[in-house]
Amino acid sequence: MRKHFNGLYGLVRDHLGCNPESGHVFLFTNARRNRLKLLVYDGSGLWICTKKLDRGCFRWPAADSTVKKIVLGHEELTLLLGGIDLKQTEPRRWYRAVHNAEPDELRNTV
Repeated sequence: MRKHFNGLYGLVRDHLGCNPESGHVFLFTNARRNRLKLLVYDGSGLWICTKKLDRGCFRWPAADSTVKKIVLGHEELTLLLGGIDLKQTEPRRWYRAVHNAEPDELRNTV
């Protein structure tokens, strides 16, 4: 967890194969899972937010060891940051309209 702006930017771009300037939130943890770093680009620059737990650890979603990234919805991210174990929660079937807007249109609405 020693990486900062350029290191995390490079991880997102090279290791995950994603665009760090997409507006998505990228979440990283250390091996003990008691620290998190959140990386997001807001249109004018990068933000890094960090959290270190005094005790305990974050309950990271289970995944195969060959998986490079896990995609979470904003509800799951909120639960993870709030200390909820995602294995013990069950998503309900829910309707959500999907709007296909161009990235430039999304940036102009914020």
